[in-house]
Amino acid sequence: MRAGEASRWGRVANWGIAAGVSAALLTTGLSGERSATGPEALGYALLTAGGLALAARRRAPVAVLAVTGLCAVGYQAAGFDVPVVAYLFAVYAAVRAGRRAVTVAASVVMLATLPLAALASGAHDTAEAFAQARGALEIAWLIAAGAAGEALRQAERRADEAERTREETARRRADEERLRIARELHDSLTHQISVIKVQAEVAVHVARRRGEEVPPSLLAIQEAGREASRELRATLEALRDDDTAPPRGLHDVPELVQRARTLGLDATLTVEGLRQDVPAAVDRTVYRIVQESLTNIARHADAATASVRIHYRPDALAVSVDDDGRATPSTATVPGLGLLGMRERVTALGGRLRAEPRGGGGFTVQAELPVERTP
Repeated sequence: MRAGEASRWGRVANWGIAAGVSAALLTTGLSGERSATGPEALGYALLTAGGLALAARRRAPVAVLAVTGLCAVGYQAAGFDVPVVAYLFAVYAAVRAGRRAVTVAASVVMLATLPLAALASGAHDTAEAFAQARGALEIAWLIAAGAAGEALRQAERRADEAERTREETARRRADEERLRIARELHDSLTHQISVIKVQAEVAVHVARRRGEEVPPSLLAIQEAGREASRELRATLEALRDDDTAPPRGLHDVPELVQRARTLGLDATLTVEGLRQDVPAAVDRTVYRIVQESLTNIARHADAATASVRIHYRPDALAVSVDDDGRATPSTATVPGLGLLGMRERVTALGGRLRAEPRGGGGFTVQAELPVERTP
């Protein structure tokens, strides 16, 4: 069941319990004998309100505790000798929410106030008033309701701790596995790729010094060695990246653009809108989109220029990266792992991504990420 459906069914259940308790209180009030003549309409209204207030017991347990207590005292004073069932539900909810001290204080006040309400309703003497109050609220009922709430609170706390422990264990194992893979790649591939790269570059250099024509296959090996070295270095950096490293985000985008310029690409950065703090996940995702886009332009686009635009909107952050490369609308675009990774990141945040050739030539990557603002 999705979170939204679970929340909706939870609200329905809350209202169902509240309506059931309210109906039970009204039924008891209508069928029982009243101890004195009093404002009947007020008594029935308090019985109904005390039950319906329970619908908010999860959102505002202390407020519901106060409302149900006042309603119980009110209908007792109006002559309705009805057990304070709604108040017991409120006690359970307040203790479950961790408000034990407030609940104890409220219950002491209730135990002291109910005899006064019984006297106001027409009880003949103090003994009768205390007997009526005891019938409305037994101390054992209070203890049972509070104990049930505390038991469930402790069970939920232990469940949360167990879940947190499982998540931490899984995260630690994933980190250990990631570092193990990084070590294996470093130990098994780095040296061999470095040897291939160096030997190819030496062979090309020697051939050129002798004035000989460099075979295309040797140039291809040289370029493949360089590319493999860059890819492996980037992979190892990604694998070794963890939560202790400084996170990369929007403030690092100018560095990406400057790095693209050093590679011979005429890259520009434009920032529009009022700069505001954004969630960390959005911050990192924008950085990764710009990084991957500029890397793809440098490797595959055969472009001379690239433009990066970041637009801060009231409810979203938009980013686009355009180039003037050789891609055209008729070009069949096969998404690589970089584009797939971008799409997964954006989709996970509830955003939209468009990556395709532009009508006038070149390629465009556009993403829009929702941003929840706190008032």
